[in-house]
Formats: sequence, structure tokens, C-alpha cells
Amino acid sequence: MAKIPILIIDDSKSHLKLEKLALAEDTYDIRTASNADEAMEVLAEFQPCLILMDIQLPGIDGLELTRRLKANPKYHDIIIVAITAYGMTKDKETALNAGCDGYLSKPIDIETFPHIIANFITHAKENKTKVYR
Repeated sequence: MAKIPILIIDDSKSHLKLEKLALAEDTYDIRTASNADEAMEVLAEFQPCLILMDIQLPGIDGLELTRRLKANPKYHDIIIVAITAYGMTKDKETALNAGCDGYLSKPIDIETFPHIIANFITHAKENKTKVYR
């Protein structure tokens, strides 16, 4: 069975490691990037069905990267979930308005995180609607 491709973009090595470890390696093909430039290099060779996007990235931030990806027909259908330490309602609205399909607050709960990610993949693709968390 083919693994589900996921790209995790976060400038924190500890967050990258935690998110990657929380997801089953036998289910997902996970790639990582620590900034927008690295993400674009990965995307040149890898087509994820879901991107976990940290909002606060060095250089081009996660919101701007999301806008650019959603504006490009090659990447438009990728599910992008903002994952950030910002937990205010305004921050959630800003992420969704930038084109994110969902929003998660840090710190993640490693027990529920895999189920939440599976839900995003299943329901967002089936319903073609934004999934709010």
C-alpha cells in the first residue's frame, strides 16, 4: 500500500521531530523543510497531499508561502494546515483567509495528532471544504 505524502514545514527542529514521530511512518511518506526556500526545493520533486505549515518561518512566512502555493495550479489542491503557537481567534481567521484549509495550535497532543491529520486528509479531500479545528 502506498504511503500518504506529507510535507512538514517548521523552523524548529524539535517541532519537526515531534510532528514526524507522532505520525506513523508506515502510513506516511514524510518530508521536512525549515523555511520557504527549502519547502519549494522539496516540492520540486515531491507532491504531498498535505502540508503542515508553521506560520512563523524565517524569510517568507507561512502565510505568504500558503498564498503562493494556493495561487499556483500545481499546488492549489494540496491541503495546507497552519500549525502555530498563536492560538487567538484572529490568528486562526488570518490563516484561513490566507488559504489554509485548517488550523492547529501548538503544542500538539501526540496522542490525538495522528487522528486529526488523518481526519484532515480524509474529510478535506472528500468534501472539498475547509476543515476547522
